[in-house]
Amino acid sequence: MVDAYAGRRERVREHCSAAGADAALVTRAANVRYLTGCAPCGAALLLTRERALLSLPDDLPPDDSGEHLIDGEVTQVPVPAGEDTALAAAAAVGRLGVRDLAVEEHDLTVTRHRAVADLVEGARLADLGQVVERLRVVKDEHEIADLRIAAEIADQALGELLESILVGRTERHLAMELERRMIDHGADRAAFPVSVGTGSHSGRPAHQPTDRRVEEGDFLTVVMGAQYRGYRVSTARTFVIGAPPAPWQVELHRLVFRAQRAGREALGPGVEQCVPDRVARQVLEAAGHTEASPRPVGHGIGLEIREAPRLGPSDMGKLDSRVPVTVGPGVHLPGKGGVRIEDTLVVRPLAEGGPELLTITTKELLAL
Repeated sequence: MVDAYAGRRERVREHCSAAGADAALVTRAANVRYLTGCAPCGAALLLTRERALLSLPDDLPPDDSGEHLIDGEVTQVPVPAGEDTALAAAAAVGRLGVRDLAVEEHDLTVTRHRAVADLVEGARLADLGQVVERLRVVKDEHEIADLRIAAEIADQALGELLESILVGRTERHLAMELERRMIDHGADRAAFPVSVGTGSHSGRPAHQPTDRRVEEGDFLTVVMGAQYRGYRVSTARTFVIGAPPAPWQVELHRLVFRAQRAGREALGPGVEQCVPDRVARQVLEAAGHTEASPRPVGHGIGLEIREAPRLGPSDMGKLDSRVPVTVGPGVHLPGKGGVRIEDTLVVRPLAEGGPELLTITTKELLAL
């Protein structure tokens, strides 16, 4: 991994040189982690043509500088608690002879940007833009291996929960239990707050768990993901609780399953980003289910839960190989409930077997 981080930093240096910048100040937590392996802790990275300075709080616990060894090229600069690490890194610009500094304007607040400009008086500030985010889109096999483990953890936690008694328990309690089980199985944490929706709450996008209790005959939708070494996955499944599913539940689940399968099968290098959304949406619309404000069927995922690319109806870029994405259509019927099915997959060419499915918990309509 040390070589991988060094290679990533070199690509940023190459971009800076081509843009006429002597150095880059990287402050976005996921980007700092991508370039150094340092877990998010408020650190900032100053990357010149010859050096890499990582300023980080000096009051971190011993193991909080990252799960991966930070190589010798990166000089760690402790910063007193309460001080801004970005400003500490910027303070080194003068003595390192930097005349043109690229900064992540999309991450810095106006106040921090002004403070950096004051500290590097005499140096020209430019916008680094989303250079690091673009590098992060295509994952290497080390990153994909971490994503696989995160998916295994999420699948294991969900599988264990489904073997327990669910009737009578609240959405909030089930969500908390899933988060605990993922941590027990080696996750850093949940990739995002777990969503559990039952009955009329099932299938709702971005549902916040409540104290509603699971009842027999309910749909139960779980949206969850684990984070492992910083890398995140997302999965969603819908089940029926305590009784054979009603005909409308069988029909709705079959419909969403077909839409999700169509979206998954559309993934491939060179495919326009809108295609998985379009083919999944066509299945739902043919059955009379439309959205007033269409939500993208999926998005990229990695060190952040939502990354490029976006798989929405108006996204016209093309997918690359080794890009992890989610595909997760859903339908919610107000007052009744609904179904959401989501997977995390890695885009692969057909010669390599096509899309690699990471989240493998069954998508069948189980009666639990």
